[in-house]
Amino acid sequence: MTVISIFGLGYVGSVSAACLTNSGYDVIGVDVNPTKVAMINQGRSPVIEAGLAEIMEKGVSAGRIRATTDAVQAVHSSEISIICVGTPSNGNGSLDLTYIKRVCEEIGIGLATKSGYHTVITRSTMLPGSTEEVVIPILEKVSGKRVRRDFGVCFNPEFLREGSSIKDFYDPPFTVIGSDDTTAISIVTALYSMLDAKLIVVPIKVAEMIKYASNAFHALKVTFANEIGNICKRQGIDSHQVMDIFCQDTKLNISPYYLKPGFAFGGSCLPKDVRALIYHCRHFDIEPPVLNSILSSNSRQIDIAFKMVRRTNRKRVGVLGFSFKAGTDDLRESPMVELIERLMGKGYQIKVYDKNVSLAKLQGANRTYIQQEIPHIATLMCNTIEDVLSKSEVIVLGNRAAEFRWILNDLRSDQVIIDLVRISENVNHLNGQYSGICW
Repeated sequence: MTVISIFGLGYVGSVSAACLTNSGYDVIGVDVNPTKVAMINQGRSPVIEAGLAEIMEKGVSAGRIRATTDAVQAVHSSEISIICVGTPSNGNGSLDLTYIKRVCEEIGIGLATKSGYHTVITRSTMLPGSTEEVVIPILEKVSGKRVRRDFGVCFNPEFLREGSSIKDFYDPPFTVIGSDDTTAISIVTALYSMLDAKLIVVPIKVAEMIKYASNAFHALKVTFANEIGNICKRQGIDSHQVMDIFCQDTKLNISPYYLKPGFAFGGSCLPKDVRALIYHCRHFDIEPPVLNSILSSNSRQIDIAFKMVRRTNRKRVGVLGFSFKAGTDDLRESPMVELIERLMGKGYQIKVYDKNVSLAKLQGANRTYIQQEIPHIATLMCNTIEDVLSKSEVIVLGNRAAEFRWILNDLRSDQVIIDLVRISENVNHLNGQYSGICW
């Protein structure tokens, strides 16, 4: 039985560990955070994702998954190592590869004293050239061994969306393997043999770039739809009707997934990857005008939401949903957090609610983010929707959680709704109390 060690038990690592275990593999999770390690060994998921806790508990109960902080032991006990650590942004938009370098050193130490061929798969999003210029040189230097002879390296980009990652893992658009090592390619191909998806083998840099091409286009689709929506609203045109027709052209317009006018995009992928790609273009003296416009257009959507609140001439504001996406607890680069902070800075009285965001439940990056970056927001959090509604004149809907839909039918006469997500199509009965950001 093939044993897989997964380095980094954040979102991608935890989902990958659970799904591979559920597919019949034995998995060793590796992380420097002892809390995450302990949670997995107790059969608990360190991240919030529908269905993940059940799979994790099943895998631990069956003895198919365990976690450790001992990287060398994990390498010695496995045939494949998958790198899933974070690649956050530096201040100038470039990628911080500190965690990648550290993990490669740990794997290299393990390889130095291990006999037999070992395959290293990188799933962390990195700019083209990173695998060949950072990952492989560190592995070779620390281990004293040679790639394609003693060990193999592949770049295998992930296309997991928070909120639907388990489905995405088992039903991907395709599986991309970036490598020129035939032995490593055959091993990774066998690893994903249970998936009914097209297998694409390409050079490493192509595999690295496809993730950026995908995420840059996804980011572009969000801002494009919002700009169309803003134009439509000014002329009294139903922007969703326009974009619904637009999306029926599956031959030219490619995909309807992100083409919904609404609020700004956020999260741990799109903002970071757009910044990194723009920085990458500057490195080669390339000017990308469309890419350069994405983040400024996205920020303008936050400006529009702020002005909508300001125009109500009311000061008590309740925010329902402030993680960047319903069904997650991820606050990294959440546009709702930025909107909340802007309102606070202008003297608004804010109350917020999101059932997935609780200091008692948050682990790792999210907990650190709240404690270090936005500790004041914790004091605004309410335990129930009713608590927010009772203290607010303006209700801002920040995501499409199903639990928010009922409030459209239960507003007080002095309350107004500002909908950033199109929570419902049926709002005709809310004359004067409802306003959508792009419709």
